[in-house]
Amino acid sequence: MIAAVTSPASLSAGSPVSYSRDSQVAHITMDDGKVNVMSIAMLDALHAAVDRAAADQALIVLSSGRPDVFSAGFDLKVFAANDAEKSLAMVKSGAELALKLYSHPLPVIGACRGHAFPMGAFLLLASDVRIGGAGQWRIGLNEVAIGIPAPSFALELARSRLHPGWFQRTALTGEMFVPEDAMKAGFVDKIVPAGALEAAVDEAAGQLSKIHLPSHDIVKRRVRASAFAAIRAAIDAEMTLDAYRESARTKSAVRLPGAQQADA
Repeated sequence: MIAAVTSPASLSAGSPVSYSRDSQVAHITMDDGKVNVMSIAMLDALHAAVDRAAADQALIVLSSGRPDVFSAGFDLKVFAANDAEKSLAMVKSGAELALKLYSHPLPVIGACRGHAFPMGAFLLLASDVRIGGAGQWRIGLNEVAIGIPAPSFALELARSRLHPGWFQRTALTGEMFVPEDAMKAGFVDKIVPAGALEAAVDEAAGQLSKIHLPSHDIVKRRVRASAFAAIRAAIDAEMTLDAYRESARTKSAVRLPGAQQADA
């Protein structure tokens, strides 16, 4: 079940991420007690959990322990503080995490029961099978709406998973989609009643555990070779301290939700 998780030695007590393995399935659950902001602490814990799943040779079920949110995305306060070093560290960690999840050698299931703002959306886009629970949540790439150009790694990931028209619609306008439109766009593959999400995820995990997993890994790398290369190139070209210092020097403002614009 999605909620049946325990913390292993690789994730410290009080970690915002918990991990458990049920046979061949690793359950990775985010819960920072708030809105699962992708802080450095959250990202470090997710890296540790995905690495643990790889070592365990396990399928991954990635979900949120919060009832109405998958993730609120990157910590906007870091961007608003105009700290190039911290911004770079956070975004690069998120980019490497997305690529790590996208290239995990076994199937990855993303279970979404609430809002998924950009970095949360990127984690779902990096999952092989995405199942959403019906509700009033939204998902999308809202960066331009809050004064942040989407990083190229994220655009390459989204380009590889979203239908072209919907990709440009969310990337260029910052529009966030309700679950039904999120499925049409390609953020999720299936929407089920909220109360049926755990059962749908368990069923999908059971089905995926029966496929020939070495073939899954080979075909994943063949299908996604160009996307992997584009994401890697984007990280290497764009995630540099010089680039982030220049961005910090020229940026005007990041619009923090529910607050005045903050210099960034």
